[in-house]
Amino acid sequence: MAETQWWQALPTQLERAEFEPFVLPYRSTGSRGAAPKLGLYKIFNSILKILYLGCQWKQRPIHKDGEVHPETHDTRIYRIWRRWVDSGGMDAIFAGSVSRLHKDGRLDTAVRHGDGTTTAAKKGGDTLGFSGHKRVTGDKVVAFCDRRCNVIAPLVVAPGNSSEAPLLSEVRPEVMCIVREVGMDLCSTIVSLDGVDDCRPLLELHSSAPRRDPACPRHAKKSPEAA
Repeated sequence: MAETQWWQALPTQLERAEFEPFVLPYRSTGSRGAAPKLGLYKIFNSILKILYLGCQWKQRPIHKDGEVHPETHDTRIYRIWRRWVDSGGMDAIFAGSVSRLHKDGRLDTAVRHGDGTTTAAKKGGDTLGFSGHKRVTGDKVVAFCDRRCNVIAPLVVAPGNSSEAPLLSEVRPEVMCIVREVGMDLCSTIVSLDGVDDCRPLLELHSSAPRRDPACPRHAKKSPEAA
């Protein structure tokens, strides 16, 4: 069996050289209470591990210190995770990563691909639904990617029996929000959708995106003085 390449695996642990420029500037700290025993670097990697495994927070392995005491408690990691989510830190990390890729010239948005995928859930979970087409119970994820398979908008999660066309309409505001934050230009770009999403309302929505894109200088409203 062929070995999995490094670029094919999901990142479950960041190196410190990756953590400092991509995550550290966007993290938020609590205003009260003692500082956590673990550093933010180890806490963030613990969160990535839990999200990858899909296990309960209390099932996350906690290492022991020199006195055979737990380094921290699972509720402490969970509270930090909730604080980062509620304060918008995780969204800022994602937007910062897309901005970094854009500045380095690694994004190719000439064609934006929008599609969904259904993941089977064998032991329960949130937002579950039975997909009669694929005959599995799970959830559905809809995303927009560039031509190099870089995700350029936050994912939209829904039950597995949901239709993709309304979900793609929900993803579009997320795409435009990232475009404004990063400063990308989507003029004269192509939106590639699956055949199941070939419906008039969705095509009209995405075909009108360049005309309603305020970041595009060609479509910006001219002032009376300029006219």
